[in-house]
Amino acid sequence: MLTFLQSIAVVAAMWAPPAATPAVTVSYYKQVRPLFQVHCQGCHQPAKAQGGYIMTSYESLLKAGDRSMAGVVPGQPDKSFLIDQIMPHGEKRGEMPRGADPLLAKDVELIRAWVAQGAKNDTPKNALDSIDAEHPPTYVLPPVITSLEYSPDGSTLAANGFHEVFLFSAADGKPQARLIGLSEQVQSVSYSPDGKFLAVSGGSPGRFGEIQIWDIAKRKLKVAAPFTGDTLYGVSWSPDGKLVAFGGADNNLRAIDSSTGKQVLFQGAHNDWVLGTSFGRDGKYLISVSRDRTLKLTDVTTQRFIDNVTSITPGALKGGLQVALVRPGAERKMFKAASIAVGSTDEKLFEELLIGGADGIPRLYKMHRETKRVIGDDANKIREYAALLGRINAAVFSPDGARFAVGSSLDGVGMVRVYQTADAKQVSQFEGALPSVYALTWKPDGSAVAVGGFDGTVRQFDPNTGKLKSQFVVAPATVTAAR
Repeated sequence: MLTFLQSIAVVAAMWAPPAATPAVTVSYYKQVRPLFQVHCQGCHQPAKAQGGYIMTSYESLLKAGDRSMAGVVPGQPDKSFLIDQIMPHGEKRGEMPRGADPLLAKDVELIRAWVAQGAKNDTPKNALDSIDAEHPPTYVLPPVITSLEYSPDGSTLAANGFHEVFLFSAADGKPQARLIGLSEQVQSVSYSPDGKFLAVSGGSPGRFGEIQIWDIAKRKLKVAAPFTGDTLYGVSWSPDGKLVAFGGADNNLRAIDSSTGKQVLFQGAHNDWVLGTSFGRDGKYLISVSRDRTLKLTDVTTQRFIDNVTSITPGALKGGLQVALVRPGAERKMFKAASIAVGSTDEKLFEELLIGGADGIPRLYKMHRETKRVIGDDANKIREYAALLGRINAAVFSPDGARFAVGSSLDGVGMVRVYQTADAKQVSQFEGALPSVYALTWKPDGSAVAVGGFDGTVRQFDPNTGKLKSQFVVAPATVTAAR
């Protein structure tokens, strides 16, 4: 066991600057830039330039922010403000990244060595250019629509793009704004209950996941919070707008404070990617679905995993789950729910949950158990609905919860049906040849369901008849393709 003085010596040696510049040249593009992407660019990007300093391009790294000292001075790490901010000073950790764990000593030394070696830019000529509001993405083909949502007042539609979220007029499809951020892939979008903010989950695959929260009126990025080393999915808001939940390719469920981006909930009970989340109507519980074939219930306040709502009988669910929705508008009644552990009862709000996934069968479940769990039962299931073609990728309830629309795809062919929730009667099937369907949203006044999918076209249908009302392309090639 090390003595106190020996421990100090070890720490001092660990943080001591290299005696000499390493013989191996440090690569900005392959080694340094990825560190900035994960740890720094959330707060230092064109959409959110904290301290006036931007770190998303090589050229901006060399400039000064609000303070006069240049961020990077090639060949002079001791005169580079960036190095000063990430290095510890005595017993104090580095000032940056603020509100997050400090960089590892080896990473700090790597960045310092790159600066000492002349801070050379080895970005390949064919690499993606920096993408921001002044340099928006361009498109040779419209992007695949994986998420689509009406604003709470029904006036606007939000849809994902490459590095961005598009805002359109729901009435005529005219573009209103482009919210451009760091994440290459935008997987899901969700308006806050009051419609003032838009939560976005996504990331750059294999590098970082990110939650963005945009101020709609100001078109400004309020929060950019990185999590894990891969993409994030299934973003949702708590009813009071204070929390944002999401899943990830690291198999975990999380929730953050929507004002600060600070993580306030973590649940690691899933054993595969978490793809969908939804809060209960009173905000006390959070449901999540995963490729592991389970629908799980979590207590928000305690972060405690409560139950597998779905059966755990092998073969009961044929494949992973993608959709998890809490039914709105249903009668709010209290009942005595069975405790999983000891069989005692606690009063709960009765809520119903809709799920869908790989087997194409929509299912409705009770959130809480009314009977003691028996291994292999499926006691929470209320009913099943007629199977759709292929895999269910999206679903949405009508504003009153009396109906729901569900979309699927198989071999490039899409299908959308509307069912009555209470009796499983099919109301309509949307007409026309649809591509693979990945996104659905129901207009708040109940008059339309918007559909998005593989071909990048938003189609608005009458949910009562299934007839097409209007359509528009998210990003026509004439104005916007992948760099």
